Amino acid sequence: MTPHRLLLSAAIPALMALSAVPASAETLKVVASFTVLADVVKQVGGEHVKVTSLVGPNGDPHEFEPSPADAKNLNAAQVTFVSGEGLEGWMDRLITASGYKGKPVTVSEGINVSSMEEDGEKITDPHVWNSPVNVKIWVANIEKALSSADPTDAAAFKANAEKYTRTLDELNAYAHAKFDKVADDRRKVLTSHDAFGYFGREYNVSFLAPLGLSTESEASAADVAKLIEQIKGEHVKAYFFENSNDPRLVKQVAKATGAEPGGELYVESLSDAKGPAPTYEKMFKYNVDQLAAAMAKSS
Repeated sequence: MTPHRLLLSAAIPALMALSAVPASAETLKVVASFTVLADVVKQVGGEHVKVTSLVGPNGDPHEFEPSPADAKNLNAAQVTFVSGEGLEGWMDRLITASGYKGKPVTVSEGINVSSMEEDGEKITDPHVWNSPVNVKIWVANIEKALSSADPTDAAAFKANAEKYTRTLDELNAYAHAKFDKVADDRRKVLTSHDAFGYFGREYNVSFLAPLGLSTESEASAADVAKLIEQIKGEHVKAYFFENSNDPRLVKQVAKATGAEPGGELYVESLSDAKGPAPTYEKMFKYNVDQLAAAMAKSS
């Protein structure tokens, strides 16, 4: 037998063995509306998903203006996730412009939402993710949608979802441990807009803000004057601005009331990879630590 034939006959069993290995399911192309949701989808999807966030790090999901690149990403997506409850007002326009044929999965379905009066209208608070208790419902909805799109990897999605749910329980316990020992009259802070309703509900913290639920709303002079009086009356000692919003208005209110700067909070957007809040887990802990430190200083 020639050397060539020897090599060939040795290679045949190896090739047969390779062809017997089942092909793994291809990576799902997934689009999420903003960075917080994109991270939670990554936690559940793991190595089986490639997630693109439409709104980037430090971006405002209320005032987002989609680009042609966003339309292209959406068109190529096999699964799309939105938070819902009025957060992504631009999504329908983007779906039309992109020619996307799917129906986005609304991950906030099933959450006990809050609403508030704003300019004479009853508006649902869309900022559900600021309580990890709500994010557990996100996780269940994400797992179900990914398993439906890729049944081959359903067991992996289930294991990831269970693991991440335990992380969310730990985050909730962490926040309670920090805030439950703070006197009720110290659990008050000033922020840019009403994005912490669910956080406040879970940990009994009062957040006062010059803007309403959306950063697109305008604060009237009368609203600002009323807020200044309230802050003085309730002795609010600390103010925070948000990474995705203009801080000028909250600084103006703080100057008029004597509230001290507590730092920056990550409310609707993660930081970039080098920042303090590149994942939801780090974002939540960072916010808790900042708020608890400000409350401890004012006591």
